[in-house]
Amino acid sequence: MAYLRHLALALGAAIIAAPALATAQSIAYQPVLESDAVMVMAAQLPAGTARRVIPPRVAGDLSWPVEHAQQLLEVIAGIAAEGLDPADYRPDELRAALAAGEGPRLDAVAGTVFGWLAADLRDGHTPLADRRAYLMEDPDAGLLPTPELLERALASGDVAGVLRGLNPAHPDYATLRAELAATPAADTRRRALIRANMDRWRWLPRELGGINVLVNVPEYMVRLSINGQTANSYRAIVGTPGRNATPQLSEMVEGVILNPTWTVPQSIVVGEGLGRRVLANPAWARSMGYTATRSGGAISVVQQPGPRNSLGLMKLDMPNSHAIFLHDTPSRGLFNQANRALSHGCVRVERALEFAMTLSILGGGPGVEEAMAISRSGDYTRVPLPRQIPVYIAYFTLGVNDAGELVEFGDIYNRDAPVLASLARADTRQL
Repeated sequence: MAYLRHLALALGAAIIAAPALATAQSIAYQPVLESDAVMVMAAQLPAGTARRVIPPRVAGDLSWPVEHAQQLLEVIAGIAAEGLDPADYRPDELRAALAAGEGPRLDAVAGTVFGWLAADLRDGHTPLADRRAYLMEDPDAGLLPTPELLERALASGDVAGVLRGLNPAHPDYATLRAELAATPAADTRRRALIRANMDRWRWLPRELGGINVLVNVPEYMVRLSINGQTANSYRAIVGTPGRNATPQLSEMVEGVILNPTWTVPQSIVVGEGLGRRVLANPAWARSMGYTATRSGGAISVVQQPGPRNSLGLMKLDMPNSHAIFLHDTPSRGLFNQANRALSHGCVRVERALEFAMTLSILGGGPGVEEAMAISRSGDYTRVPLPRQIPVYIAYFTLGVNDAGELVEFGDIYNRDAPVLASLARADTRQL
């Protein structure tokens, strides 16, 4: 309790000192407009087609001065520092168009190559088909559309600066970039892993929001960040490999539920036989807080709030069609295990009540005293958050731990292979 009161004061001061937090969050989550052709993603297109659809006005209708196109060629020459392959951006074709001088051919080649670079730096080079269980919505293509980027680059003459501004802003990306520069070319495995995880940062929004929660599944960790700094970190339990693997997901926390009920998924009610067990053992069911109802031939099971509730004392209300959320657990001893891929897909968080109350304070909800009173009541209570907080469930197999060290984490769901393969493939885009 003393810790939570101290935290409330510290967090309140942080919010007062940073009034742009809510604005930063809302900007990071402006909706993507389906009408913008530059946002069509490569993995939704047939194999071998361009990774982005670039409107003709972008590809060739804007004039490229020689000095601007030369700067673009220099960007391509140095793009390996960002974990991308210079050959993917056709430097020879751009060089040939430059040699021929200004005109329609240079405009078309430079415009198209700029579009490829902008899309890959902004959204990631890996096609969606190679991003296993990737269910995130990245708004960057809507916030930073390619036509506007191109017009800005040509108007300012700072082609390199506009493209450089698309790199992920998170400090972990800069750490990976520095590690790539320091890793010998002969260490191909290490370099490939660094490149894959640099690209994964591009799959997330460039700006994660002034207040955000990031789950790194292979690390079994949850981090709460404020203004780019980790405010607190928590060990996590994630889904078992296979059909229960936790997906890569981004959602907004709209509220905190204290003393939650648990509507048991049919995969457990039917698939694991819980429904039959509850009906056949009423005394055991009561001791566990389970209630079952029949509707036709179907059985539904709900677990009431209590010390044995599988969601523990809290869950985050982050509505999504995948029924994935962060919650507590009564089996808190499992957080001491090294292998914590143990759940049905949701993310269990250690010190969950502390975590929930921290989010309540940051989200403009009840303070510590009121939240503790609600928790002690034992009654199901949904606490809405006026300031919604984004949660990102990501999958980094190389990342920075709480000690500031770059560490390789186990690829628990075997998701590295398709990303590595996509980065190693020769690009098939056509000018």
